[in-house]
Amino acid sequence: MRGACGLNYREPTRSKELAVALEAATAAAAISRRYYRGNLTVTTKEDRTPVTQADVECENEIRRIILDAFPQHGFLGEETGHTRSGASSQWLVDPIDGTKSFIRQYPFFSTQICLMRDGELLLGVSSGTLFDELAWAEKGHGAWLNGSRIHVSDISDPARATLSTGNLRSLASGSGWEALRSIVVSSDRIRGYGDFYHYHLLASGRIEAVIESDVNILDIAALAVIVTEAGGIFTDLNGAPPGLQTRSVLAANSLLHGRYLEALRGFVP
Repeated sequence: MRGACGLNYREPTRSKELAVALEAATAAAAISRRYYRGNLTVTTKEDRTPVTQADVECENEIRRIILDAFPQHGFLGEETGHTRSGASSQWLVDPIDGTKSFIRQYPFFSTQICLMRDGELLLGVSSGTLFDELAWAEKGHGAWLNGSRIHVSDISDPARATLSTGNLRSLASGSGWEALRSIVVSSDRIRGYGDFYHYHLLASGRIEAVIESDVNILDIAALAVIVTEAGGIFTDLNGAPPGLQTRSVLAANSLLHGRYLEALRGFVP
């Protein structure tokens, strides 16, 4: 099996957009670290999801850094909404993806930053703050984790594959639960890492597939770029590429994605 993580490639020259996104992710990590295990004020949004002052401060800092560098770009943030929605270049940002984990002091939270231009996802940065994992990718330049080139695994046998699932409650209520069962029983290992982390594992060849539902584009846009640039395939559960309306994910190495998609076709989570 290809070792996938830590391959000795020279990192390509970073574009200005990538350099700014990495700067913004680093600044957000400093804020979230300061609040983690601290006294948090938690409020509930209209969609009944929690938000903390850390979410808002992180997003404000990310917005400031990005729009100072690119004042004509649009910005869509989880907490502060849309700015310049008609711009061809749009930044998709979730300042703390996994706020519930953050509040309950699970380390499975991250900062997600993606650049979309004319509907195409071009650049992704995923900062797993407490894991000290900073992953990034830019279309055509591969995927990178802490400065090392990463790639999905070359496992093609489902019986040797590790699958990670997210949001099992919504998956279980879908019309294709039996189809998911067929994938589960054929796999070597089943895990539920959730949020950003299973995508980092997939992109670096440490697991083979991720299946989840009840997501939105801000959760997964950056990760879609990273997995794709690492040689994987990233779609929804019906095979459609990620877009603003995406609500589910089937991400896998290129040798297994088609097999899983065939089993799941017609799944409506």
